[in-house]
Amino acid sequence: MPLDEAAPTDFLLGGRVRLLQPEEGYRAAIDPVFLAAFTAARDGESVLDAGTGTGAAALCLAARLPGVSVVGLEQRADAAAFARRNAALNGLEARVSVVEGDLLAPPDALRPSSFDRVMMNPPYLRADAASPPPGAWKAAANVEGRARLPDWLRFADAMLKPRGMVTLVHRADRLDDILAALRGRFGAVVVVPLWPRAGQEARRVLVAARKGVRSPARLTAGVTVHDADGRYTAEAERILRGAAALEL
Repeated sequence: MPLDEAAPTDFLLGGRVRLLQPEEGYRAAIDPVFLAAFTAARDGESVLDAGTGTGAAALCLAARLPGVSVVGLEQRADAAAFARRNAALNGLEARVSVVEGDLLAPPDALRPSSFDRVMMNPPYLRADAASPPPGAWKAAANVEGRARLPDWLRFADAMLKPRGMVTLVHRADRLDDILAALRGRFGAVVVVPLWPRAGQEARRVLVAARKGVRSPARLTAGVTVHDADGRYTAEAERILRGAAALEL
């Protein structure tokens, strides 16, 4: 898809982030915003956003934390072009860069054991359990390709410094797969359920884990996203529009 000013524009973090997105194909919603809020980077740290897409999570993190630098890895050239354009639109190109490449064969620009944190929003559906939606971009964003969930987490392990932190957002019904893929490489796991409404089962989870440690896992009270009337709860509003961190 050609990249131009006619591409639809979305606004994240209450307008702090402007995001050009393709008219057809995958469009970022609230999941990458929650992911960025959950990634508790500190001043001076470097963060790798694996599968950055149009750059939503990377830009939300950089907008919230002015002392942090972010590198986005993106396999699709068209998505990478959107991410670079979005970094420039938001005046963040000095701290948000985009590298094209495949996590199964990381480009030389990504040095192993060099990042303080890795964040990711992998495809949610198993390749053997879903029919890809129409459109190559949407299919790649939603259904696993050659890289399966364990590959994403092996990549995070390779890129992180010792005791570095990985954070991801995923479907709640794949929590078993996430925990299995983390085992042996990561510990101090923290799971944050995202409840659509009070009393409803979680559909998404945020998961954080630290490389090379063996501390026990924690399950938090989570975040309820919507009130009974469908509006964002005060906590969700503070994160999604107020650019607040998701504090544990």
